[in-house]
Formats: sequence, structure tokens, C-alpha cells
Amino acid sequence: MEKLLNLFNQNKKFILFLCVGFLNTLFGYSIFAFFLWIGVHFTISALISTIAGILFNFTTFGRIVFKNNSYSNLPKFVFIYALNYFLGVGVLYYCDQLDYNLYFVQAILLMPTAVLRYLLMKYFVYK
Repeated sequence: MEKLLNLFNQNKKFILFLCVGFLNTLFGYSIFAFFLWIGVHFTISALISTIAGILFNFTTFGRIVFKNNSYSNLPKFVFIYALNYFLGVGVLYYCDQLDYNLYFVQAILLMPTAVLRYLLMKYFVYK
């Protein structure tokens, strides 16, 4: 039990990031899926989801995970989400050409992009 507590304490920020990220992901993915479902092109659906995510996630990650709600971090935060958007849309475009299910592809992208965002936030935005 002590080892488990030590592991949790060492990785507390990352575990908190994953929990808050789960909430943020539900929010963002729901927006993406809704707009895709009503017939909006995947690039626009992803853009709307990204913009909404920036607004929602900046507050939740900054305040809850990194204990920093300074708006001076917003440009770097937006840069990370823009990078995430272009990487994601690139993968979605490629998978769309292969006629893959874009709901599934977007769901698969969630974990690797979450790890990338965490590292960029920890070492670039909220350092």
C-alpha cells in the first residue's frame, strides 16, 4: 500500500491531469461527434471542438492541475492546441482517404495526444 501511495504522490499531477483530461475529452469529443453527426465536415467539426476545448480546458487544466490561472499562459496554451489540431486533422484526413471510421480514429487519437499535451503543458506552458 505504501508503494502505491508513493507512486500516486510522485505522479499526482499526471494522474490529476488524466482525470481532468477525461472530463475535458468528454466535452470536446461530444462537440466533435455532434457536429460530425449533423453533417459538418470533419475539419470544421474538429476546429469547433478545438476552440471550445481551448476555452474550457485552459481554465480546468490551469486551475486544477497546474495551480496557475494566469492569462499570460494563454498564447502558449493556444499554440499547443493549434499544434494538436493540425496533427489530428492530418491524421483524420489520411484516414478519411482510407475510408476509416472517423469517430473511431478520433477516439484512438485521444490517449497519445493527451500525453503529448501533458508534456507540452508541464514543460512549456506551466513550467
